[in-house]
Amino acid sequence: MPHSHHSHSGQFCKHAKGTLEEVVLEAIRQNFQVYGLTEHVPRYRHEDLYPEEADTSPAELQSQFALFLDEAHRLKAKYSDRITLLVGLETEYITPPDLDHLEALLKRHGARVEYIVGSVHHVNAIPIDFDLGTFQEALASVQLETAGPPQTEARKREQQELFLCAYFDAQYALLTRFRPEVVGHVDLCRLYDPQLAFADYPSARAKAERNVAFAAGYGALFEVNAAAFRKGWDAAYPGRDVVEMILKHRGRFALSDDSHGPHAVGLNYRRLPEYLKSTG
Repeated sequence: MPHSHHSHSGQFCKHAKGTLEEVVLEAIRQNFQVYGLTEHVPRYRHEDLYPEEADTSPAELQSQFALFLDEAHRLKAKYSDRITLLVGLETEYITPPDLDHLEALLKRHGARVEYIVGSVHHVNAIPIDFDLGTFQEALASVQLETAGPPQTEARKREQQELFLCAYFDAQYALLTRFRPEVVGHVDLCRLYDPQLAFADYPSARAKAERNVAFAAGYGALFEVNAAAFRKGWDAAYPGRDVVEMILKHRGRFALSDDSHGPHAVGLNYRRLPEYLKSTG
């Protein structure tokens, strides 16, 4: 088990399980050499909290993130002779002010945040990876540019393409402003339709390639995220077409388990070598 650059714990993320130390101990047990601790940055609006956070306030999330950094650096020192722990964060981009908040957070915590996993989980301020219902709500929120009956195949295709374009535009704004060291699950926008081919949506594909070219150009790592397997994919994030795009632009990869607790540390890593070989 070489490394993972993206993980969460139930101690600091309510849809995960276990303590941060339990996650670290499981990574040590599995002989990881490098393991990244990357809890989500705080969200700043009540309407952006998830159902399991009903008893939490945005202010509490900010305090919780500071406690995460304290604990992560404590564990980094405690287990330094057994594993290299990297202390980072995973971004949220729900509305434009989130990027301003992220900039302030990075200034506030300074070198305690060692790297960024740049991820987008929303389109039009609606989650796209919480469940199928909210994903469909996000898709339906896209305003069509042409008039006509909403349920024709052509209209559905137009809506899908605009949805994908909105996702990749948000990702591009994040990439250009912060240049995250790791690009998180770059094609999460097709979570519930893994067979979707970007080649069928030329405008979206062009935006995806723009993003890949930019990130590869400044030296970002694109995570090969094994969590897609537990979401029902027969591939990791990114899918094969995006892997080919990254290779075309001489991009580099990093492995991630995106674990949400000790039970998911290294989960499906055994499937990564075959998948990577199949992509060339």
